Amino acid sequence: MQTEGNTLKHKFDSVIFDLDGTLWDSTGNVALAWEEARKQVDYVEEAITVERVRSITGMAYDVIFEVLLPELETGKRDHFKAICAQSEIDMLDSKGGDLYPGLAETIKYLAAKYKLYIVSNCQSGYIETFLNHCPVAEYFSGHQCYGTKGQPKAENIKDIVNDHQLKTPVYIGDTKGDRDSAAKAGVPFIFAGYGFGTIDGGAIATISGLSNLMELL
Repeated sequence: MQTEGNTLKHKFDSVIFDLDGTLWDSTGNVALAWEEARKQVDYVEEAITVERVRSITGMAYDVIFEVLLPELETGKRDHFKAICAQSEIDMLDSKGGDLYPGLAETIKYLAAKYKLYIVSNCQSGYIETFLNHCPVAEYFSGHQCYGTKGQPKAENIKDIVNDHQLKTPVYIGDTKGDRDSAAKAGVPFIFAGYGFGTIDGGAIATISGLSNLMELL
């Protein structure tokens, strides 16, 4: 764990989390779901692997399929995206994802001191699916995602801040996109170094596991 100072305790009134790569890793089951979807069409040739899913984690849901399948014309890409979206929710409803170590105790600890939220670039229904598998779901006070309004993550962070009248929030995520979104929203950023991405500065702290937050905050 690295910080700019010795502690960040008593500096914030709320913590906003990214989801994938920060609270859980669902890439294995998402890859299974998208591969099942691929078998339902005759125009997607390359297999959907965990590595391919990891490479686009954190992107807005529409952008994901533009990156994965740039060769497809828009109608087919949208059709496949819709099949993937349903297959993904069905798979995760059943199997969930891998919760990161220390999640339950860390969230309980933080909830005693801060209001907790989730902002993700996922489709509608995805955060709810996570919460259904999360043993401490009741500690989160709200969430926002790309699928709700189709707006950038920075705007969704701003919505959470404004809707819940947060004064001193901090955002925790695992990619450059998370860092940049937090900066655009005017919110300090903590980097989840155990997740999917890397950054080149811009974080007030870096954590190597969720449980680090009990020392940091």
